[in-house]
Amino acid sequence: MSERPQSSVRLSVDRLHGWYTTAWVLLGLGPSVIGVENDSGAPKWGALALLAVLASCYTAVRRFPDNPLLRPQAYLALLALGLSAMGGLPGGGAALFIVSLPQFWLFATGVRASIVLSGAAAAGTVVGSSLRGDESLTGNIVFVFIGYAASVFIGLLIHRLVADGDARAGLLGAELESAQARLAEAHRQQGAADERERMAREIHDTLAQGFASIIVLAEAARSTVASDPERTMQQLVSIEQTARENFVEARVLVGSAPQSGLAPGSVAVTLRRTLDRFTQDTGLTVEAELPADVECDQQTRIALLRCTQESLANVRKHAAATTVGVVLTRHPHAIELEITDDGCGFVVEDSRGFGLDGMRKRLAELDGDLTVTSSLGDGTRILATIHTNGQP
Repeated sequence: MSERPQSSVRLSVDRLHGWYTTAWVLLGLGPSVIGVENDSGAPKWGALALLAVLASCYTAVRRFPDNPLLRPQAYLALLALGLSAMGGLPGGGAALFIVSLPQFWLFATGVRASIVLSGAAAAGTVVGSSLRGDESLTGNIVFVFIGYAASVFIGLLIHRLVADGDARAGLLGAELESAQARLAEAHRQQGAADERERMAREIHDTLAQGFASIIVLAEAARSTVASDPERTMQQLVSIEQTARENFVEARVLVGSAPQSGLAPGSVAVTLRRTLDRFTQDTGLTVEAELPADVECDQQTRIALLRCTQESLANVRKHAAATTVGVVLTRHPHAIELEITDDGCGFVVEDSRGFGLDGMRKRLAELDGDLTVTSSLGDGTRILATIHTNGQP
C-alpha cells in the first residue's frame, strides 16, 4: 500500500477516535459529573476523583498506547473496576457503562478479552448499583445487559466483517502477486521473442546476405577458373573480403565487438562503398545520386545501409535486372532512399519474404516506413523514408 492510502486510513481512524472521545465526555463523564453536583461529602468527591482518574488514564492510553506504565489491556481492567465502583457512587450507573463499552473493543487485544472485560464491567456495574440501593435497579440491570449484549453482537459482527475483509484482501493480494508474476513472465517471454526476432533480422541482413554473396561468387569463380583466371582472382578477393566482413558482423552479434561493424563515414560514402562492391561482384550497371552533404545519426545510417543491402540482394537473386538506380534525398523533416531496378518485378501482395518485413520493422523503430511498388515485367521501386523532425 502506498503512503497516501495509509495516511488517509490513519486520518479516518483518528477522526473516529476524536468523535468517540467527544461523545464519551459529553454523554458519559459529563452526566456523571452533573449527577453528583447536588451531593456532598466523600461519595461526591470520590466519584469526581474516580472520573478524573478514568479520563486521565484514557487520555494517556489514547495518546501514548505504547507507554510502559499503562498498557491498553491494563487500562481496560482499570476501566472495568472504575465502572463497577461508579455503579455504587452518586452519578454513576448504566449510562456511563453504555458509553464506555466501545473502549473494550477499541483497546482489547482480542475478541475474548473484549467480551470478558466488558462482561466484568457489566457485572460490576449491576453489583455496584445493587449496593447503592438504586430505586431504578431493575431498569438499570435490563439496560446494562441489553447494552452488553448489543455490544457483543455488534463487536462480533464488526470483527467478522473485518476478518472477512482481511481474508478477501489476502486473496486479492495473492491474486495480484500471481498476476504480477504472470505479467513479468509474459514480459520476459515477449522480451526474449523480441530479441530473437531482432537477432534473426540482424543475421538475415548481415551474415545471411554475406554467405549468399560468397556462394554466388564461388559459383562464378568455379565457372571462370579455366577461361578467365584474372576474373576468377577478382572473385576470390571478393569472397575473402565478404568473409572478413561477415566475421566482423558475427563478432558484433555475439557481443565480442563493442560497436557495429559499420565503418565510419557519411551515409553517402557508406552506400557508395556498398554499391561499388555490388557492381564489382555482379557486373550490373548502378546509377546513383548520393549527395555528400546528407548527414544522419548512426542508427539511421545503419538502417539505410541494411535496406540497400537487402534490396541489392533481392535484385541479385530474383530481379534479372540490368540496371539499378539509387537516389538519396534529404528533406526538411525526413531522409528518403529510393532503389529501383528494371528487372522482372513481382506481385507485392503475394510477397511473404522475411527481408521486406525486416526492413519495415527496422524502419518503424526509427519512425520510418517502407513503400514497395512493383508489378510483373515493370521492375521494382523501394522507397525507405525515415522521419527526422528537422534534426540533421
